[in-house]
Amino acid sequence: MRRWIEANTWTLGLAVLLAVLLLATKLIQPGFGASGLDSLARAALPFALATVGMAIVVIAGGIDLSIAAMMAVASVTGAVLMDGASDGQSLLIVVGVLLLGLLMGAVNGALIVLSRVPDIVVTLAMLFVWQGVALLILNAPGGGAAPWLRAMVAGGLLGMDWLPRGIVFLAVVTAAIWLPIRRSRLGLRLYAIGSDPLAAFRSGVPVGQTRIIAYALCGLFAALGGLSVTMGTGIGEPIPGPYLLASVAAVVLGGVVLGGGRGGLLGPILAVFILRTVRMDLTLLSVDPNVAAIVEGTIMVAVVMFGAVVATRGRKP
Repeated sequence: MRRWIEANTWTLGLAVLLAVLLLATKLIQPGFGASGLDSLARAALPFALATVGMAIVVIAGGIDLSIAAMMAVASVTGAVLMDGASDGQSLLIVVGVLLLGLLMGAVNGALIVLSRVPDIVVTLAMLFVWQGVALLILNAPGGGAAPWLRAMVAGGLLGMDWLPRGIVFLAVVTAAIWLPIRRSRLGLRLYAIGSDPLAAFRSGVPVGQTRIIAYALCGLFAALGGLSVTMGTGIGEPIPGPYLLASVAAVVLGGVVLGGGRGGLLGPILAVFILRTVRMDLTLLSVDPNVAAIVEGTIMVAVVMFGAVVATRGRKP
């Protein structure tokens, strides 16, 4: 038990910090309760899914600047196709959108591996490509979402108002995808190429193939994030939201090293809720929205810079 606590000290610290922030929220707004938790969960869901996707790529030693644009493509594709569709058709559409996310991520990874151009350059270029694709599909917010899909993230689970469906959805989806991977050879390969790609290659790890899979998984979670936007609003959003910097900041705050090879997914998810709770508290305190944006942005930039410093020191011999 002691060894487990020592290995997860940072994550446990984040959990305590989140609990303190929620207590502070209750003090600021005594009426904060189940409905507030539900609103927080729905607001944080797209950020959390984007963060999970980004964390997988960062663990593998990369970064994907196009994640918000991929989310936009998934959101508008699902919204346009589901508008007027039956429940059965909507289910097939959701599966198709998830496959589209896998494909977009795999394209990003293949371009990086085949061109040998740094991932930050390739994904920056693909950001504009996917953003253009989203606007071609839907040039303004619109479309629709199946009622059963929207109900998956609204309210409490089985009448338990204190357990928002959004959090359950996030936990189930993340666990179903990541846990089998983490406990397989693929999980070891992701961490190996993030720690030292040359050593991984010499050990027989297919570095290029593993990197493509990492980006494909990022695309899958981006598609889930895009669908969660449509689930929450009922329409497709063609303009990429503020998910890129927020996901990078949450990844770093969650204990994943930007250089790759270290970290998990629970810490970044907790970090997302911490950042969303801070934003909510600033709103409850009636802080000017522009000032709140400055505070939130400053926190994100500081966290990312701190992570970059840690990663740089970690690479020194």
